[in-house]
Amino acid sequence: MAIDRNILERITFDDQGLVPAIVQDVKTKEVLMLAYMNNEAIMTTLETKRGVYYSRSRQELWVKGSTSGNTQHVVGLSYDCDGDTILLQVEQTGVACHTGEKSCFFTNVIQAPKKQDVINELYALIRERKESMTDGSYTSYLFESGLDKILKKIGEEASEVIIAAKNEDKDELIYESSDLVYHLLVLLVNTGISIEEIKKELEKRRNSSVK
Repeated sequence: MAIDRNILERITFDDQGLVPAIVQDVKTKEVLMLAYMNNEAIMTTLETKRGVYYSRSRQELWVKGSTSGNTQHVVGLSYDCDGDTILLQVEQTGVACHTGEKSCFFTNVIQAPKKQDVINELYALIRERKESMTDGSYTSYLFESGLDKILKKIGEEASEVIIAAKNEDKDELIYESSDLVYHLLVLLVNTGISIEEIKKELEKRRNSSVK
């Protein structure tokens, strides 16, 4: 993210020198929180790529995750047509809300139908299980067992996919393919490879080798 040092001239701050900032998970597109930024918070965010905000109650800057560890790596910053609202797109580590919820917007008055990218959502959940090592979680068990266990499960599920395909059993093939994708996502999380990196590789292949 290149630093636009002229951005402050295009932002409309309120009479306290603040502008609201909406924070969105770049992978799931979920709105995580609403905070406020002043000119110093904006510039520090651009320079450090971390979510830096202004606390109206404490009247000081604060860095998201500096005490909780629930950090935000900022990968996008834009502003609306009037320049009076900022949108931050972040890679969220852990939860965004101080209550322990993923998003601060967890209280629903009208529940909108959810239409999310299930792969990114599953990847985020698997990553959370790795960080929390939740008791009784099969995913956490895989991480605790180590790489060899994860690789063994991928081999087993790949074999099941082959058998289902040979048997021409569509329902079974869908089921076993889903198991294989899940275990592959576990491997990606375990090795620190993101969905975005896979997408970039596929884009390179689409543009160069796929005719």
